Amino acid sequence: MATKKFPVDLTQATWFKSSKSGPNCDNCVEVAYVTGAVGVRDSKDKSGPALIFSPGGWRAFVTGTRGGVFGRD
Repeated sequence: MATKKFPVDLTQATWFKSSKSGPNCDNCVEVAYVTGAVGVRDSKDKSGPALIFSPGGWRAFVTGTRGGVFGRD
């Protein structure tokens, strides 16, 4: 199985927010899909660090989030 070399170059990535964020959301996260990786960053700090997920890791995170795995008890 091939693995993506890190760090991932996100300088040319196209970032987007969830359609549920609304047009004036400055307190959101943004996501970018690049070859072999998914980047996640704070919309308030576009030049700051980003979390990097493998595609499988991102799918697991989204599935867990939708399923309430990370909910507060």
